[in-house]
Amino acid sequence: MGKRVAVVLAGCGVYDGSEIHESSAVLVHLSREGAQAEVYAPDVDQMHVVDHVKGQPTQEKRNVLVESARIARGNIKDLAKLDVKGLDALIIPGGFGVAKNLSTWATQGKNCVVSKEVEDVLKAFHAAKKPIGLCCISPVLAAKIFPGCELTVGHDTECEKWPYAKTAETMKELGCKHVNKHVTEVHVDVKNKLVTTSAFMCNAPIHEIYDGIGKMVKEVVRLA
Repeated sequence: MGKRVAVVLAGCGVYDGSEIHESSAVLVHLSREGAQAEVYAPDVDQMHVVDHVKGQPTQEKRNVLVESARIARGNIKDLAKLDVKGLDALIIPGGFGVAKNLSTWATQGKNCVVSKEVEDVLKAFHAAKKPIGLCCISPVLAAKIFPGCELTVGHDTECEKWPYAKTAETMKELGCKHVNKHVTEVHVDVKNKLVTTSAFMCNAPIHEIYDGIGKMVKEVVRLA
């Protein structure tokens, strides 16, 4: 039997949910590794809904679980039902939904609160010494919950290629060790079994983002 890996989504769409290309890459690479993905999302309202053409919030209300089901092709469960005992690893793709719907990082930065359900799941995998894969902005969840852990969100010096590099500085303020890595590379925190890669934190060609996520998934499955 292949490894069973929980994939936690935060909605559907880069500006208010899970980044669709990252989520898809995780699912494709898990399939390639012979692992079985089990997709979960919290049954909560999104912080807000963003019109992805205009890049502006709208008056709509949407549910994180309902929207995440679009990516999972309907094969999804409420995060409240996740049982770490039957699972071998956890992966959380990025997208602003991580910073808006799974936590309050988007509005509060290092002073954010991680949603209780998400925090409980991360702590359960960590306590069971089961690997956790995080990409793009989702490493901030580990930065908040596991002080002193090692992570990458790419580079810590802002430039055209790394427009979100200030995130690395904020993570350091939380007591984490940030390790600079290229978009196609991963960082493995052996002690905490955390595997991170930058994905769309880097202004890179989409195939490089896809390849970096592939390395993250491969490493998570190897550690499981």
